[in-house]
Order: sequence, then structure tokens, then C-alpha cells
Amino acid sequence: MDVQSQLLFFFSALGAFNGIIVGLFFLFYVKPSHKSHVFLGLLLLALSIRIGKSVFFYFNDDLADIYIQIGLFACWFIGPLLYFYVKTALEAVESLNKKLKIHFAILIPIALTLFLVFPRNVYEKIWITVFIYFIYAQWATYVIVSGLVIWKNYKKIKQLKKSVATFRLWFLSIYIGNAIICLAFITGNYTSYIVGALSFSFVFYLLILLLLFTKKRNELIFLNPPRYREKRIDEDKAELLIRDLEKIITDNEFYKNSDITLSKIAKKLNILPNKLSLLLNDNMKTSFSDYLNGKRIEAAKKMIGSELNYSFEAIGYDCGFSSKSAFYAAFKKHSGTTPLKYSKSVSN
Repeated sequence: MDVQSQLLFFFSALGAFNGIIVGLFFLFYVKPSHKSHVFLGLLLLALSIRIGKSVFFYFNDDLADIYIQIGLFACWFIGPLLYFYVKTALEAVESLNKKLKIHFAILIPIALTLFLVFPRNVYEKIWITVFIYFIYAQWATYVIVSGLVIWKNYKKIKQLKKSVATFRLWFLSIYIGNAIICLAFITGNYTSYIVGALSFSFVFYLLILLLLFTKKRNELIFLNPPRYREKRIDEDKAELLIRDLEKIITDNEFYKNSDITLSKIAKKLNILPNKLSLLLNDNMKTSFSDYLNGKRIEAAKKMIGSELNYSFEAIGYDCGFSSKSAFYAAFKKHSGTTPLKYSKSVSN
């Protein structure tokens, strides 16, 4: 192997090897975790395995069929992983798990059929003339569909604030780079088989440079960078704060004031509003409005159970609700029934 071939092999193989390292980083080590990072990590692993196979086959055409099949098996999943990376990076997809199961319930059986029923060492001619183009067509289809998802969210990407505009460069580099690599493999018969590997190395090192030289990494890899989360309040301190909170809210009947705010209660407790919010969300597993409404419903139940002849609307207003509908909705949520049904149950 001459010097030029050695350099070509070195840069191509190094890109594939480093791609595996970075893929594992996104899968297991990047913090805070995000669904999109799982798919990006798997995408980089699949690409690296596919590229690694191409590099070794280019420089050694006697490569065992099992390694060639492993590379092509990984290639089968590159497109789907790109699609789910795009979806999770741009959209809050509630039905993603169902869609994910449907896609892979179809993709995995097809892959197993191709690679187990039609092993390449037995059906080499079919692989070279049919199956390889079928895999590339599937990859290209997912690239196109992913592009349509990006187009659908074009305004969201275009209108990013300057503080997170680096995400646009990162995200589009991954997508466009994947499209270039896919095109390089499809046209490899007309150019060179190693072009796909070199394209991957180029795109990969561009991403690494972005990752290394961006000061605020979260703004690079997140569409909406997560805010810093304050450390959880320890149990002993939380118990004291909860006791003080209960006393202030109950003794002074602050819940009856429809204009009461979290900031005002935090001031009474002599703590910052974000600390009170953390106490409620983390330690008490509730929100400020739900906590207040719980107190209001407790008071409303007492009034309904008393002999005083108040209308439900009047009770709601007296207990701090700003409207009849808000009172009825909160009563149903906290009691599992309506004020009328509750009234009948306590009067019997």
C-alpha cells in the first residue's frame, strides 16, 4: 500500500472509529439527556459501522461476508434513525412510542429476512444487483421524509433566537451531511466506493469542531436548551418548610384570596419564589395552584356540610375561586364528584 493509500485509509477509518466513540457519548454520557440524543447516538453508531465496513472492503476485497452483512444491516437502520432524530429534535411528539414501534415492527422482520434467509455468501449476485439498491432506496426515502419534517418546521428553525441559533447549524449539518453520505453511496458506482467514507469523515469532523468550539454546548444540541435546575431540597429542611407553609396558608386563610401569588407566599416564608416552586414540585409533588385549590376545596366541603344555606357559587367565591366554572372543575378534580352530589352524600 503506497503512502497516498495509507493516508486515505487512515482518515477514512479514523472517522468511523471516532464516530463510534461520539455515538456512545450521546447514548450514555451527554447531560441532560434527551430523546433526540438517543437517536443521534444510534445514528452515529450505524453510520460508523457502515463506513467501517466500506473502508475495510475498499482496501481488502477479500473481506469476510459476515462483516459485509453487518455493515449493510447497520445501513438498513440509518434512514429510520435519522427520521426519529429529526422528529424528536424538532417536535414534542406525544405518539412517538407508537410510531416507533410500528416502524421497527416492520423494519426488523424485513432485515432479518434479508440477512438470515438470503445470506450474502450464498446469494451474492442478488445482493449486488437487487438488495443493496433496495437498502439504499429505503435510506434515501427516509432522508426525503426527514426533509419534509424539517420543511414543516422551517419557520421554527428560521426564527430561532440568536442565543440558540447555533442549534440550526448543528441540526442542519447532521441532516445535510447524512443526505450527502447517502448520495455518495448511491452514486459510488459512478465515482468511487470510498467517497461515502470520506464524506462521513468530513461531516463528522465538522460536527466535532462545532461541539468543541461552542462555549454553550446546550444551545448547540438543544432546540430549547433546558434551564439550570436547582438542587433538590433535602427532606429535613423540606419538612420544616412544609410545616411553615401549612401554618401560613391555613392560619391566615390566604387561599381565600383569589389574587394570592407564589411570590407573596414565598416572601412570607422568607425564601425565594423558585425555592418555594421547587418545594411544591419536587417534595410535595404538586403545583402552587393545585396546592391552593386543595385547601380551598377542603374549606368548601366544610361549608357545604354546615347548616348554613349558601349557594355553591357563593361558597366557591368565598373560598377563593374567581369563577363558578373554576370552582366546579377544582371540586371535581380534588373530590372526584360534583358539589351537588357531595352535598347529597353528607346530608344523608
